Amino acid sequence: MKKIFSIFCSCLILSVAAQKDSIPNTGISGVYEVVVGTTDAAFTIRYFNEFGFTVIDSATLTKTQAQALYNVPSAATSYRLQNGSIDSHGLLRIIQWQELLGPGVGYTEPETVGQRMSVMLTKDIIRLEDVYKTLRAQQQRWLPTIPVFDDPLRINKSNELDFFKRPVGVRENAVYGEFFNHVFFQRYGYSIPGYGTINEKSNLKTSEFTHHDFMIIVDSMQQLMYLQTALGLRAENKPTVDGDYLRGPKATFLMADGYSHFYQGFVSPNNICGKLKFFMAHNRNKPNAAAHQRLGEPGITMHSFYTPKLSFVYNLVSRHGLKPSNIQKNEFGEISFVFRGPEGATWQIIEKNSTTNKPITKLETIFTKD
Repeated sequence: MKKIFSIFCSCLILSVAAQKDSIPNTGISGVYEVVVGTTDAAFTIRYFNEFGFTVIDSATLTKTQAQALYNVPSAATSYRLQNGSIDSHGLLRIIQWQELLGPGVGYTEPETVGQRMSVMLTKDIIRLEDVYKTLRAQQQRWLPTIPVFDDPLRINKSNELDFFKRPVGVRENAVYGEFFNHVFFQRYGYSIPGYGTINEKSNLKTSEFTHHDFMIIVDSMQQLMYLQTALGLRAENKPTVDGDYLRGPKATFLMADGYSHFYQGFVSPNNICGKLKFFMAHNRNKPNAAAHQRLGEPGITMHSFYTPKLSFVYNLVSRHGLKPSNIQKNEFGEISFVFRGPEGATWQIIEKNSTTNKPITKLETIFTKD
């Protein structure tokens, strides 16, 4: 344990140094898409329609094309979905594979290595909890955690709160499933423009994906620093150790008493939204399904970014020894390449100059009276 903590502390120093001196100007976006594999695109599309996602594009891949693009020997049909008018981040891509390579990470306990989670803002988290509790009672594979209130801004002082000066914060929970893992959060007393836009036309009153969780195992958290030095993302504060003593993480990840994990976040300098959050169990005793965290299997298996500087990013990724695929057109005709990080995450980098929805680059908290 002392060795692990020593490695973690050295990462602290290295990540701060990289923050100041080693972040290239790549023009990289926040996470553009969550990519989900399936054998039943019709159901998956219908499911995400309830959250406000609608198909805006589709394309097919032959077995040969899929092999060249994604190293998956299976024909596929791909669908791109967008939530409302937000096209700068938080989209969804569903790939229906004709032949799967395996079962995927699947329905498993929180923080299983290889697990991925995607986060949405909602207007009514209790309604969502009720929906998934009902499905679970029907013996469907959904595990909703209890929504808990937390104070991420760290501004509430209990001795100053009353009916008129109400607590400010979020209520959040996780929903673990067989083909998708959600995290939902609802804000009280404040808003952040550009970080979650509720689609009022959606049946479940939810937003685009705001950030993304990755359950990993690495020899050192320093192995994540390519996200700064190759992709140009910025480490979000210093790495930390979270534990059961924190109300929100304890409830969301169903932490046992005495449990803790390493945490490191990254954000694009070009968008406050589309953040990445990485978690690694402190004692490394979690189940490991990393072998099934790959394209061609069901569930969340890839995330994409876009940049106007594709060749520049490609060269950086290559110099870091990350073995990117050839630059080629993806199924939507976009110039792109794919690579896999040392922590097991798969990324597609897409060439794109701009979006209709302009991303917000400065985080601003606006307090409200609710």
